[in-house]
Amino acid sequence: MAHGACLTGLDIDLLALLYIPWLYSGNWLFFVTSPDPATSILLSIPCYKNPKEENKMLKYSVSALSQNLGNLKRNAVFITGLIALLISGAFAQEQRSEISIQGTGFYTKDATGNAVRQRATDTGGFLVGYRYRFNRWLSAEANYGFDRNTQQFFVPAGFASIRSDVHQTTGSLLVNLPHPARLRLDPYVLAGAGALTFNPGGNTLIAGADTQTRAAFVYGGGADFPLTHHFSLRAEYRGLVYKTPDFGLRALNTDTVTHTAQPSAGIVFRF
Repeated sequence: MAHGACLTGLDIDLLALLYIPWLYSGNWLFFVTSPDPATSILLSIPCYKNPKEENKMLKYSVSALSQNLGNLKRNAVFITGLIALLISGAFAQEQRSEISIQGTGFYTKDATGNAVRQRATDTGGFLVGYRYRFNRWLSAEANYGFDRNTQQFFVPAGFASIRSDVHQTTGSLLVNLPHPARLRLDPYVLAGAGALTFNPGGNTLIAGADTQTRAAFVYGGGADFPLTHHFSLRAEYRGLVYKTPDFGLRALNTDTVTHTAQPSAGIVFRF
C-alpha cells in the first residue's frame, strides 16, 4: 500500500479500509466498510508532517472504529435473535392442529321400498378426529367413528334382523363462523363425504349376509367452548345421508336413501 508522504511506514488492517488523499484539505479521507452497509463510516483524519504523530492518531482512530463496529455487530446479533424469538413465539401461539374425541348418538330414519320396511335401532358410539386450520375461516378434518346397531327388516315373508358394527370414515371442510368477541365459543359448519361400512361379523344367523360399504354425504355444524389455551369442549351435530344397507341380500334391498342423525359432545386438544 502506498501511503504518500504522510503515511510512510504505516500498515492499517481493518475489515475493509480504503483511503483517498484529501488533497485540498491536507487530510486523509478513510471509508471504513463492513458487511452491513448501514455501519460503513467516513473518517477524515488530519495528515501530520510528523510520521509519529500521524501513526499515533491513525492507530487511535482505527482502534475506536473497530470497537464501534464490534458493538454494532453485537447489537445487530442481539436484535436479530430477539426478532427470531418473537417470530417463533408467534408461530408457537398459532395452534393450527387439533385432535378430538366425542361420544355420539346414532339415530337412523326408517326406510321403505320394494315391499320391505327397514328399521335401525338407536344406539351410541364414539368419534375421533383430526382437524387442521388453514386460516381463521377455513379448516379441514378427518374422522373415524364406531357404532353398533341392529338392522330390522320387515318383509312379506316374515321378519329378519342383522346386528352389525358400523365403521364411519369421513373427510370434511369447515367454515369457521364469525362471532361476537364477548361470546366464549367458536362456531362452525361442515360438509364432506366418506363411507359407512356395515360389518355383521358373527352377529347374525342369516346365511349370506356380508360386509357392505355405503358412500355417505356428511353435513353439520357445532361449536367449541374454550377451557384453557389448549383444551376446549365441543358440541356438534352431524347428518349422514346414504343408501340403506342390505348386506348383499336382494330380498332385503329397499333401494332407498336414508338419513342418520349423529349428535355428539366431547373434548378437543389443540397444539
